[in-house]
Amino acid sequence: MEIGRVDGNRPWAPIVGYSRAVRMGNLIEVSGTSATTRDGQVMHPHDAYGQMKYILAEIEKAVKELGATYENTIRTRVFLTNIEDWPGVAKAHGEFFANILPACSFVEISRLMLPELCVEVEATLWVE
Repeated sequence: MEIGRVDGNRPWAPIVGYSRAVRMGNLIEVSGTSATTRDGQVMHPHDAYGQMKYILAEIEKAVKELGATYENTIRTRVFLTNIEDWPGVAKAHGEFFANILPACSFVEISRLMLPELCVEVEATLWVE
């Protein structure tokens, strides 16, 4: 089976050893994606809504490289450092997924890799 990968493109990707997204057959798994640039800069520090919008755009680029679109999303997992930020994050999620309606989880965690980050997202897609 052919495996497709999208590079993590972050300074820590070679250290951790991960891809942004991996496609095996019809399945695409997207790694935890945060609001960071290729050089490791945090976009929208401490702004959950801004980070969520940035993250979803980054995920969209990755899945397109693997021949998919957001319409193929079957699940998202949203990790928040403060669950009280859920309304803004949910708003951004709805702006991308209101017509797709994937399964979704919002989970509060104690922290992310960089202190300015407040949200991280994983996604699963199925492509026919």
